[in-house]
Amino acid sequence: MLPLFSVSARRLALAIALVALASVVAQFLHLNARRAEPAWITAWDMARYFTILTNLMVAVSFAILARPLRRKVPYAGLAALTLSMIMVGVIYHLLLADLVDYTGLGWWADHGLHTVGPIAITLWWLRFAAQRVLSFAALPVFALWPAAYGVYVLVRGALDGVYPYPFVDLTVQPPGVVAMNLAVLLASFLLGGVGMVAIARFANR
Repeated sequence: MLPLFSVSARRLALAIALVALASVVAQFLHLNARRAEPAWITAWDMARYFTILTNLMVAVSFAILARPLRRKVPYAGLAALTLSMIMVGVIYHLLLADLVDYTGLGWWADHGLHTVGPIAITLWWLRFAAQRVLSFAALPVFALWPAAYGVYVLVRGALDGVYPYPFVDLTVQPPGVVAMNLAVLLASFLLGGVGMVAIARFANR
């Protein structure tokens, strides 16, 4: 069993969990208020999005990290989750931010999900977890979640014809283009994993 994170690390982990959860809830309230449909349909639609699912993973994972219990911590998985949130922020601000103009509660939810959350978890990882040993043998871990999501979103899209992001939308993109987009995305995660391992190895010194 590994030693506890410090009190400050656990308190900040709890704050990150609450930000992630509050952002998801705020997004739900914002979207549900604009739709004349049952709440469960809004929740089911939100479950298409990598951003929403990743933030929920952060909420659960960091709530667990905040508890004052000794446990084995999967540092490769923690680094991979951090990278997923980094990619959430980077891809959103580079490719998706101009597609929707949120106001009010939606604006707060949008920035909580795509800006505050990614920055906060990155800073937390650099301060409290980056010094843990990571090896390049752990690189496949960084691609597990995006690969699983890619399969999930394509299967859901094939069933109901709705795709959450333009670069995986088979109703407007040829299959070859979608496959290439997903391959580039996975390669980006693996390259990001190389960077995370390199940072961890340097910090461990």
